[in-house]
Amino acid sequence: MYTGSQWTGTLQPNQTARWFTWGWGAAQHVVWTMMPTSPRSGAPQVDWEVAVERANSNDCTYWITVRNLTNAPVVFEGRYAVLS
Repeated sequence: MYTGSQWTGTLQPNQTARWFTWGWGAAQHVVWTMMPTSPRSGAPQVDWEVAVERANSNDCTYWITVRNLTNAPVVFEGRYAVLS
């Protein structure tokens, strides 16, 4: 099974921000990616890390940290896919 969706965010130059999303089933396999929507060639624009908190025996919370690697504002889509 695969389901997916997205959300948007904006980071100022060299900014790092952290979001969380809760209530995910602990048995699900969820993949997170970030895609810049403001074009800029020549170098990576964003980097991200995903951390997981096991909230209880059934649910988990994802903590997503996104960094703007440029000296200009970056608009991006946060995308997720539930693989199982």
